[in-house]
Amino acid sequence: MANDIRDRVTNIFQKRVANPLMRRLPIQTLLETEGRKSGEPRRTPLGGSRVGDQFWFVSEFGEKSQYVKNIEANPAVRVRLNGRWHNGTAHLVPDDDPQERLRSLPQFNSFGVRTFGTNLLTIRVDLTD
Repeated sequence: MANDIRDRVTNIFQKRVANPLMRRLPIQTLLETEGRKSGEPRRTPLGGSRVGDQFWFVSEFGEKSQYVKNIEANPAVRVRLNGRWHNGTAHLVPDDDPQERLRSLPQFNSFGVRTFGTNLLTIRVDLTD
């Protein structure tokens, strides 16, 4: 019950306050998925790390996240890194240890994911350009 309330409060804050502000920052990393119902682009600010031709990040709410549901419907995504867009294919990696993965990602974002996340899920994007 407490996790449900925390998830709802976090979700409302992210959707109405944090995400609209973060999307406007030109250096903010963004994940763009295709809305599974609307077909419209959906941009989500997030933190992660590029390792070669892959981009790794951890979802706070796993398969409950709307962008994860969008990835499940269509794994073709775009990622904006340092102001430049890259096409890619996203893969859910449930066998990866998300706590260990967070230790290798930017610490500011990882702190938030660890603090508010209740269903952590690692995601890898294979970048194609």
